[in-house]
Amino acid sequence: MTIERSPAEVYAFVSDPNNLPRWASGLNAAVKVRFVERNPYGVLDHYVKVDSGPEVYMPMRVFPNGEGSEVLITVFRQPGTSEEKFGEDTVWVRRDLEALKALLEK
Repeated sequence: MTIERSPAEVYAFVSDPNNLPRWASGLNAAVKVRFVERNPYGVLDHYVKVDSGPEVYMPMRVFPNGEGSEVLITVFRQPGTSEEKFGEDTVWVRRDLEALKALLEK
């Protein structure tokens, strides 16, 4: 997802957990998110845990693209997840990235 903001701006916004409810629609009070340590490389890998379920690893990167930034999230299909559910999950992530883009490009 290309965002017309610098990688530093995008990274600062996304790495702040207080901003998650503003763009990540699937992260309600029952969801715990743990990011890797802040770093100068645009790595925003995080772990998502819902209630008593397993923690799910979500690789995420912000990197330069021309005068803007690319945001990339990898969604791994979890064991036991149907094709249909996995498709729904990827659509949801896409929708959240579009919300992030709209928010940052206001």
